[in-house]
Amino acid sequence: MGGPHGGPFLLFHVLCFLLTLAEVGSQNSKACALRCPPNSSCVNGTACRCTPGFISSSGEIFTDPLESCDDINECGPPSPVYCGSSADCQNTEGGYHCTCSPGYEPVSGATIFRNESENTCRDVDECQHRPRVCKGRSVCINTEGNYTCQCPPGLEFSPEDLRHCTDVDECSSGWHQCHNSTVCVNTVGSYRCHCRRGWEPKPGFQDKQRNTICKEISFPTWTTPPGIKSRSLSAFFERVQKMSRDFKPDMAEKSMQDLVGSVDDLLKNSGDLESLDQSSKHVTVTHLLSELERILRTLAKAIPKDSFTYRSLDDTELSVVVQEQGKGNVTVGQSHARMLLDWAVAAAGGESGPTVVGILSSQNMKKLLANASLKLDLEKLKETYKSPVRGAKVMLLSAVSSVFLSNTNTEKLDSNVSFAFALHEQPELKPRQELICAFWKKDSNGNGSWATTGCWKMGRGNGSITCQCSHLSSFAILMAHYDVEDPKLALITKVGLALSLACLLLCILTFLLVRPIQGSRTTVHLHLCICLFVGSAIFLAGIENEGGEVGTRCRLVAVLLHYCFLAAFCWMSLEGVELYFLVVRVFQGQGLRKLWLCLIGYGVPLIIVGISAGAYSKGYGREKFCWLNFEGGFLWSFVGPVTFIVLGNAIIFVITVWKLTQKFSEINPDIKKLKKARVLTITAIAQLFVLGCTWVFGLLLFDPESWVLSYIFSILNCLQGFFLFVLYCLLNKKVREEYRKWACMVAGNKYSEFATTTSGSGSSHNQTQALRPSESGM
Repeated sequence: MGGPHGGPFLLFHVLCFLLTLAEVGSQNSKACALRCPPNSSCVNGTACRCTPGFISSSGEIFTDPLESCDDINECGPPSPVYCGSSADCQNTEGGYHCTCSPGYEPVSGATIFRNESENTCRDVDECQHRPRVCKGRSVCINTEGNYTCQCPPGLEFSPEDLRHCTDVDECSSGWHQCHNSTVCVNTVGSYRCHCRRGWEPKPGFQDKQRNTICKEISFPTWTTPPGIKSRSLSAFFERVQKMSRDFKPDMAEKSMQDLVGSVDDLLKNSGDLESLDQSSKHVTVTHLLSELERILRTLAKAIPKDSFTYRSLDDTELSVVVQEQGKGNVTVGQSHARMLLDWAVAAAGGESGPTVVGILSSQNMKKLLANASLKLDLEKLKETYKSPVRGAKVMLLSAVSSVFLSNTNTEKLDSNVSFAFALHEQPELKPRQELICAFWKKDSNGNGSWATTGCWKMGRGNGSITCQCSHLSSFAILMAHYDVEDPKLALITKVGLALSLACLLLCILTFLLVRPIQGSRTTVHLHLCICLFVGSAIFLAGIENEGGEVGTRCRLVAVLLHYCFLAAFCWMSLEGVELYFLVVRVFQGQGLRKLWLCLIGYGVPLIIVGISAGAYSKGYGREKFCWLNFEGGFLWSFVGPVTFIVLGNAIIFVITVWKLTQKFSEINPDIKKLKKARVLTITAIAQLFVLGCTWVFGLLLFDPESWVLSYIFSILNCLQGFFLFVLYCLLNKKVREEYRKWACMVAGNKYSEFATTTSGSGSSHNQTQALRPSESGM
């Protein structure tokens, strides 16, 4: 094919193929010489045949060249195709198909089909279409294969669009049936009958209903508080009754002003109210506040304007806002207090009258609220101050503001209410003092007290305090001074520490100046008293953290207290060791040397404090007290060594008593009873108070809220210096003799018995030497 003769050879074959086709066409034209009309085909040279779906007047096959093939209408008579229910036959050029009727749709999804067996048509719910086929407030009603639009009662079709409903104004058209004591208010599709301003529904009727019937508002009845006898209060209620008799709804504002003025006169010129006991005063206040809220709530519905503000000559302020349908937030208030709340909170549930929001602020209410108690959230305060709070002294710093709403169920509101109270004093807060948002809480007996549950302070600035509350009542700002520690207990502690310091100082001077009692045990007693004296002095002067922040001073005080009290315990343990050598070992003069005593007494606590401070320096100091922090178990740096020393002293005490019992059992029976009772008693007292039984009691004080345990521990601990002075000074014969000598020297008298005593003691010098010097006076 690629040779030089390839081209001519291909052209030859193409010419042969064309000649063959021309020959065949010539033969066919001879067979179908007749020309067939459209929608038909040639049968032979004399006949044509209509294509399927078409037919001629002569039938399917015809010979007349003038005939034509017309479309067959399968959907028409005489034998129309049946497509099934809810379907229509659609004729087409040369055929047909079935479709669902308008208002129906095929379940199968196929839009056309051929016969009844393929029919899956079902009704279409036009009312579910979006956008809606019926506009506005018209109601769509679905029917089989169609829909209709209807207007609800009170509406009618718009002339411009019969599928759109518009409101019928029954009030302007006169079609309403409201009573003449009400006002017709048109609503979409209906109307309501409102009570006129200054009117209220009659019993058995509700406001804003089609059948509402109203009557004029009357002045509410106000009775005296039960059990309170006061001429001033009786005169006040006589004035209130006169207001009630003369009241008219169109004079509601004047009546509210007169009522506020009468309350001011009662509180300003209280008369015999001042002589009532505290409980009666608080019952009176509770009654006044609750009844004022109730009456002002009723009178406010009759004021002609939407708001009303009044300030009396005695600086009592009243603010009221009234709206038919309030939405969003509303702010009500005056110079004393402002309030922000949601209209939905103010509206009364189940009532459809106007919504009232009001606040009454009175300065004169302070007189009857003096010395009122405050119910504390003890758990919260305990968490704040890290110590139980026994009570609080309160001072009223703002006007008493009573809130009244249409909604009387205000114990638990759906949303919080915000307040801003103006402070009439700007106090400087001291430790354990704070400004609180308080409310007056009524109890079951008609009495009342301040409480804080459900109210909290949000901030302070520009001479005011911002608060939020989840309920409503009568509110005020108080300055509370919390008694974190019991005042009586604090007094006992301070007096006891002062007495203890004086006794410890006498002990120190005695141990230093009285030469006949010098010895190792006296050395232990001296340093024990020094540690207790320094620790008690630091505790008395710097235990409280005034600023509230843990600074260098507070940490230093905590470190010194830690060291001094640990050193005191170490010297107590050395006292036990000395007793052991004296009673158990009975090695005369063989106690620990003074150098070792000082190394142990001051070195061991120094090591413990050094390790503690190095490991966790933040453990020293707390927000309220300069002592060890309880967090992280840091307190065990003190409790651990103390527990070990106390248990060791207890063991030594048991061994000492046991040995003494054995020792005295060998004494001559004539003096056995006297000696045994005397020595055991003195030794037991010394062991009990000197060797740490007071601190054992403190370690058992697991419940700091127990008053009894706190008092016992504080008394014993504070009087420890006094016990030491009695045991080691006053009960020591040599010390008493030395005191007598000093007293005579101060008085200017000669110590006449001193020479006799000295000469008498010479004969028993050998016997005295048999005893250790420090024990010779017992």
